[in-house]
Parts: sequence; C-alpha cells; structure tokens
Amino acid sequence: MLIDNMLAYSEVHKILSLLEDEYVEKVPEKVKKFFEEERMKDYEPDIKVDIPLTEQNLKRETMVLLAILNLNYWCNSEEEKQSFLNELAENEKEKKELEERYSPDNLFQNKKYDNKERIEKENEENLSLVEYKKQNIFKRILERITGFFKRK
Repeated sequence: MLIDNMLAYSEVHKILSLLEDEYVEKVPEKVKKFFEEERMKDYEPDIKVDIPLTEQNLKRETMVLLAILNLNYWCNSEEEKQSFLNELAENEKEKKELEERYSPDNLFQNKKYDNKERIEKENEENLSLVEYKKQNIFKRILERITGFFKRK
C-alpha cells in the first residue's frame, strides 16, 4: 500500500511539473513539497501531454489525489465545486451499479432469473388445449411387435 502511494505521489509530482503555471501556483508550496519528498525517487512516470489523463495508465490513487487538488485549489467558485462533487457522486453511483450487475454472485442469479422468466413467458404464449388419449395396452404391444418385424 505504501509503495502504491509513493508511485501515485510520483505521478502527481510529474503532472504538476507539466501543468501551466496558473494551476501550479494555486497549489500551496507545502502540498507541492509533500509530493516532492514522499514520491518514489527512482520512478519516473511516463505522462504524455497530448493524451487525456483518463486514457493513461495512472494509478487510482493518482486520480483521487488529482480530484482532491481540483476540488481544493483549481475550482474557481462554489458552483464549480458543487458541479464537480455531483459529477464524482454520479461516477461513484455508476461504478457501484456496474459492480453489482457484474459481480459473480449476481451474474449467475440474474441468468437463472432471466431464464425462468423467459420460460414462463414462452409457456404462457404456448398454452393451448391439447387432447391427450391414452393408448390401449394391447394396441401398444401390437405396435411393438409389428415394429420388430419391420426392422428385420
């Protein structure tokens, strides 16, 4: 866990070094110094400026730290902060729904339920009155005997 944090601090430090001055200046020196001191010194993250951060292979911790920096230092108004918080809440809700939908336990339960529901619908559609006549025992025996002769 500690190594993951140090890697995330390295990624945030690198991102801060790539940002425009107006954003970097909004982050307090104490925070920037923290990322500098706590990062993994021998890890140099490969951050590409022309690719969105969401498409790069960044640690989840890095994205969380960037969200915190955005909320605390880069949002210019309360409306902007609230909009960002609403967006985060919506993302979290969608993530939770996907986790519930695709968890191994629910995945198999839903299939059983879906199959049961499908079968019930088919049975309702295919309901019709069918006359069933029980065949006479002598007639069945006679058909078997004639069946033996037909095979030979």
